[in-house]
Amino acid sequence: MTPRELARDKVIAGTGCGIITNQGAYPDPLGEGKSYFRQIALFDDKFLPQFEQIAGYIHDNGAVAIQQILHAGRYGGIDLGYCVQPSVVPQTLPHFRQPREVTKEQIKAMVTQHAEAAKRAIKAGFDGTEITSFMGYLLANFNSKFTNRRTDEYGGSVENRGRFMRELIYAIKEAQGDDHPLIVRLNGAELMDAHGGNTEDECFELMKIAGDAGVDMISVTVGWQEAPESSIGRDVPPGHWNRLAIRAKKLLPNIPITFGVRLPNPVMANQNIADGEFDYWEVCRPMLAEPELLHKAAEDRLDEAKHCLGCMNCLARLFRDLPYLCTNNPALGHEVEPEYHITPAVVKKKIMIVGAGPAGIECAITATKRGHDVTIYDKGDSIGGGLVGYAAYDIANKEDLQSQISYYKTMLDKLGIKVNLNTDVNPKLMRSVLHQYDVAVLAVGAGVDMSAIPVPEQEGVLVLAADVARGKVKVGQKVVVLGGGKIGLTLAEGLTQEGKEVTIVEKEKRIAGDVIPTWKWRHSSWIDQLKIRTLTLCRPLKIGAGGVTVVNDKGEEIFVEADTVIVASPRKPNQELFQEFEFMVDELHGIGDALVPRGLLQAIHEGYRLGVRI
Repeated sequence: MTPRELARDKVIAGTGCGIITNQGAYPDPLGEGKSYFRQIALFDDKFLPQFEQIAGYIHDNGAVAIQQILHAGRYGGIDLGYCVQPSVVPQTLPHFRQPREVTKEQIKAMVTQHAEAAKRAIKAGFDGTEITSFMGYLLANFNSKFTNRRTDEYGGSVENRGRFMRELIYAIKEAQGDDHPLIVRLNGAELMDAHGGNTEDECFELMKIAGDAGVDMISVTVGWQEAPESSIGRDVPPGHWNRLAIRAKKLLPNIPITFGVRLPNPVMANQNIADGEFDYWEVCRPMLAEPELLHKAAEDRLDEAKHCLGCMNCLARLFRDLPYLCTNNPALGHEVEPEYHITPAVVKKKIMIVGAGPAGIECAITATKRGHDVTIYDKGDSIGGGLVGYAAYDIANKEDLQSQISYYKTMLDKLGIKVNLNTDVNPKLMRSVLHQYDVAVLAVGAGVDMSAIPVPEQEGVLVLAADVARGKVKVGQKVVVLGGGKIGLTLAEGLTQEGKEVTIVEKEKRIAGDVIPTWKWRHSSWIDQLKIRTLTLCRPLKIGAGGVTVVNDKGEEIFVEADTVIVASPRKPNQELFQEFEFMVDELHGIGDALVPRGLLQAIHEGYRLGVRI
């Protein structure tokens, strides 16, 4: 365990939670259970000192310490080139290892390894342990008829498929003693119907088996990594899966039920508990975004709390064997680095920020907290930049992105940051105000490179994506969107839901090229569901009366009817002001899309990083 991970654990311990579960440790010396390169291990006493340290952090903050034991099964063996599971079932995702079927002797060894890992966790000072089937790990592999096709006593009926789970529960409880609770995380829904997975009824039969075996608490989860539908992204409304927790509570009234799947709001969760839907709110990603969430809730300051945006960036990183990061919390994963901490500025400065989008506002908030005097300028009539339009057309849960704008408004007001809207920062203005500032930060975003777009033969047909998103222009019934990146996709999806007939033209082989990996599939599925016509490997040749002529990679011309043509790409940074500012201010910086057009994560992180170091 690295100093970076320990520093992160110290932050987690201080979140105010009553029960804190440490990240999953694999229990086997071969590493068949290891799911990502940085996963911690608990197969030897040599690891105990760091586990003792983490248990100490948790206890110092008055919480119960639980250690998760995670054998990844089908998703494991990252260092080995193969994985183990009950039966040889081909992978549906290409980046996992080839499966090997475990023998009965290996099953017994796995049970023993889990029990010994649990005993070590208790020895290290943890109060209890947890085993998990979440996301399709080893326990889920035995429970599910998708991956368990055995014909011996470990396969076949639900009762037989649950045998491995029962043996785990018996062995761990014997190893750690009755004074130490054992929690099991079980699917209320696998979402694996397309692959022949368990039904919800079967999932709840397995919960009953776990309850009868003596488990002390059940955490209700949803989905596998391979599930072809969403479970925790922002396309799932908050509270959508509560019905599963309610069913579990009715089925097992005497066993505490924990739940938190797509439930990011502590107020909603508190009401759910009061209504008897479950017993404990299980929270992960909302506290990655806002470690002070519970403290701010207790102090009636939730308007100052950042929200989990449901963007799945954390998992996109984890699945690619990188330390997880959060779009909305730039300090996550960097707690050990002093330069990521907000500390009083040694020299107080007057700072001018041009651009009231996420990059500019993050920089303003962070710099102001350090003691600088900050003023924001923006030519628009509201804060938020491109995020405003993106949120308006997002067909997922709009409240997630809109909450970001609400947070910014609150913080600008509470910190007293001056914001000058409807102000075009041009050379004349610069000469009149820049002598007042020590620092200028250009967070002016990106525009569109029109050099690759044919000049339209008719006025009013060609419009910019930013103007559509901001509601500055109206579009016709038949729309062509030039660009199949996240901006073009968002507009195309939103307009289609409004009843427009939309065609996307994309020069690359695939759409969603600039979308994070864990969200690409979602756009693709929306395009299919909404029946949006998509022309890839195509570029616009002529924009004339009644439509657009595009040419594909074979040189074939295709005419697409259109009343409105929206230009969403290629994007280019707005860098004109850099040269204008060069000899007008002592210190000059650029952040966000003004440097290179990318996304919300980069805008937030660069704004924050500049704010803590300026």
